[in-house]
Amino acid sequence: MFAVVAASAGAYLSLTLLAPVPATTGTLRAVTVEPRTAVAFPVPFALATAVSVTGAEEFPGTVGEGGILHATGGNEPRPIASISKVVTALVVLSAKPLGETDAGPTLTFAKSDNDLYDKYYLLGATIERMKIGSSMSERDALAMMLLASASNYAEAVSTWAFGSPAATRRATDAWLAANGLASTTIVEPTGIDPRNTSTPTDLIAIARLAMANPAVAALVRTPQLDVPGIGAIHNRNPVLGADGINGIKTGTLDEAGACLLYSAVIDVPGLDTPVTIVGIVLGSSDGAMAGSVARDTIATIRGGFHTVALVTTGQEVGDYLTQWDDTARVAASKGATLLTWSDMPVTHTESIDPVVTARDGTGVGGMTFTAGTRTVTVPLELSGAIDGPGGWWRIGHPGALL
Repeated sequence: MFAVVAASAGAYLSLTLLAPVPATTGTLRAVTVEPRTAVAFPVPFALATAVSVTGAEEFPGTVGEGGILHATGGNEPRPIASISKVVTALVVLSAKPLGETDAGPTLTFAKSDNDLYDKYYLLGATIERMKIGSSMSERDALAMMLLASASNYAEAVSTWAFGSPAATRRATDAWLAANGLASTTIVEPTGIDPRNTSTPTDLIAIARLAMANPAVAALVRTPQLDVPGIGAIHNRNPVLGADGINGIKTGTLDEAGACLLYSAVIDVPGLDTPVTIVGIVLGSSDGAMAGSVARDTIATIRGGFHTVALVTTGQEVGDYLTQWDDTARVAASKGATLLTWSDMPVTHTESIDPVVTARDGTGVGGMTFTAGTRTVTVPLELSGAIDGPGGWWRIGHPGALL
């Protein structure tokens, strides 16, 4: 009998002392990433504005509705003054295309062209001198209308391209229709007529078309140009070069106030490529206010991108507790941050591995944080070791082992 008991006891001890140790699954604590405040755009009184952002589509919040990130003042047609000259330039270039640095064909100005100086002088428009029989490249003539905003050159160049003001009007109507700009009306090439109107939505599209045209984009970003026979002409855009602004065109009419069609390229730390912004300000009291609204809008967009701290190196995010009361912490093996936009939420998922025994620093899973289409994964590791149970615990807990 004693031999049987001894044999049974020996078998029991052998089983419990040599049985595999059960794995322990750790638990992770909630990691909270505090949301940022939503971007708050300036709301200028009585102005119509719109702005669009491209280059940050991985953050869906930057796209906006219909490609318009933010707008104020409605989407009704308003007079666009000399912004009309941007449309005129694009229409001319659709018939007489230029590359970024091409001079293009030569225009020779007749008496009828010279008479435009007096016509637009009487109308109170911006003008530049033009001698009978003088000549100029297409590129320089476009510069006169886009940089110096000379209305006499706008009509002269468009008439050169299409033969007559009536033909220019037909070509402009066809170009607007081809580009889906149904809410834009251009009755003459300069903008002196308040019937030249457009909506903020259409003007955003016009801005994109302008900056996609290599000749227009090159001209509107030029602060000063020496034109043979004229001398130095200066870009009338007062905010050119400020806050990444690289164009496009100002305008002023007594009936409509000041307006600004603008483009900017900004660098955002954490993005591989620059962000492009196009916007419009209509109905401002003066050009300074229009420029200020544009710069405030660009600053708001730039400030809307921010880097969020997720976890720090060594931050404890979970625990292991074995059945034999051995404990270890789960810690982030490295710190991590994530670029976000506005109040975009940061979500996270995690995985944690079952552990039998493990040394301090053993990898035990990871946490993946997501904002938009951006993700970052933080490896998790043990802070402390997990050792196997002692003999007395094994003997006293056969159910856990067997």
